[in-house]
Amino acid sequence: MKGKIIKGIAGFYYVLCKNEHDLQKEEQSTWNIYECKAKGIFRNKKIKPLVGDNVILNILDEEKKVGNIEEILPRTNSLIRPAVANIDQALVVFAITDPEPNLNLLDRFLIVMEMQRVPTIICFNKCDLVSEETEEKLKQLYNACGYEVHFISVYNNTGLDKVKQLLKNKTTVLAGPSGVGKSSLINYLKPDANMETGDISEKIKRGKHTTRHSEFFHLEEDSYILDTPGFSSIYIENIKEKDLKDYFPEFEQYECNCKFNGCVHVGETVCGIKEAVADGTIPKSRYENYCLLYKELKDKRKY
Repeated sequence: MKGKIIKGIAGFYYVLCKNEHDLQKEEQSTWNIYECKAKGIFRNKKIKPLVGDNVILNILDEEKKVGNIEEILPRTNSLIRPAVANIDQALVVFAITDPEPNLNLLDRFLIVMEMQRVPTIICFNKCDLVSEETEEKLKQLYNACGYEVHFISVYNNTGLDKVKQLLKNKTTVLAGPSGVGKSSLINYLKPDANMETGDISEKIKRGKHTTRHSEFFHLEEDSYILDTPGFSSIYIENIKEKDLKDYFPEFEQYECNCKFNGCVHVGETVCGIKEAVADGTIPKSRYENYCLLYKELKDKRKY
């Protein structure tokens, strides 16, 4: 049977499968979650199944919904943080107020996704609490960097239908700091999410709030959303400071105006990026965050 790993804890993998008897009658198809172990051959080959993997499993006990993972199907991609596979896009959610958005933290997340070549959509929640002027400033800021920006309110259902459309037929990583409304958004998109999580928790005899793990929720036929633990900080790793500029997509078209090849846009005097910042083409906050991260990476390398 073919399925998708939606959660992995302590060597157990929870695989979502469509009932094979219902494949010919789509409108009546049912879905089941099987608790599986991976065959030893994966461990011998140093291959670890990832949440998001499409797999072939052998059912050991249909009544108890227990099986073994026999094969991991080819991945379209695999991410390091979070450690997941077959992701189409990321939806990063920040509150537009209460708390105020930490744009340095947002920019760090965008860099991580750029490094992993995952298209990212920015979503600001709690738009019912701010003016259109506040929304427009943030929209212009990140549109100028090439990112799609949406404003929602889970409280009064503003913009949620658009989010549903963005997720349709995609596998999406949902990420953001704690306290911005991610759980409320999940509950809107997947009203039985708590029940699904509870089923898995019952199988492993753990409370669902004991440890936070990345977890997929199946929204509809080919639509999945991956809920990830809230983050309060992100450290940029595995990158040299001179390469940081490559992950700010808005820099590319202005680098031809730099005097020197390999300009890092920090100490140089004739710099196309600095000129674009000065005339407002590149947002000042983005450039300031770039400089802070450049220094952070440079200092880290020294020590």
